[in-house]
Amino acid sequence: MSNDIVATVDHKMARAVEAMERDFQGIRTGRASTSLVERIHVDYYGTQTPLNQLAGISIPESHQIVIQPWDRSVLGAIEKAILKSDVGLTPNVDGTVVRLNIPQLTEERRRDLVKVVHKRMEEARVEIRNLRREASDQLKKAERDGEVGTDDAHRVQEAIQKATDRHIAEVDRVGATKEQEVLEV
Repeated sequence: MSNDIVATVDHKMARAVEAMERDFQGIRTGRASTSLVERIHVDYYGTQTPLNQLAGISIPESHQIVIQPWDRSVLGAIEKAILKSDVGLTPNVDGTVVRLNIPQLTEERRRDLVKVVHKRMEEARVEIRNLRREASDQLKKAERDGEVGTDDAHRVQEAIQKATDRHIAEVDRVGATKEQEVLEV
């Protein structure tokens, strides 16, 4: 029972870190990346569909993304979806493809992006701490019900805290790496 609690909370904390890393992929760093636009949802015949399911996304140059839809009739919808998204890029439609030119980031924009990175890091930390609290509450309930002894409960509580510390350190490490990437000129 007690080992299940630790394994479950450890897995959930790892998923919280992975979710943060996926969110970081969508943050611009001054060079083109397909992950900037892959998660944009396009209105495709009344259905919100991810862009990567409607078109091929490629990077012919380090500062350009080319989106080539498999169905040309969706070009206008792709353009609208990109304009509506928070990517901050203006699409150029060239008849059969959509081109996104990635401008160099200004110092002010870099600072804003660092703030976004820090905000997302804090959200991940809060999520990890909430998972720790939930696991601790579950452990206390099991201890009250007599399923876990006091010594075991104390040992499991320490294991939960070690997992929390390890995952928060991972959040800090990944966040610092992304911050360096954003600040890199």
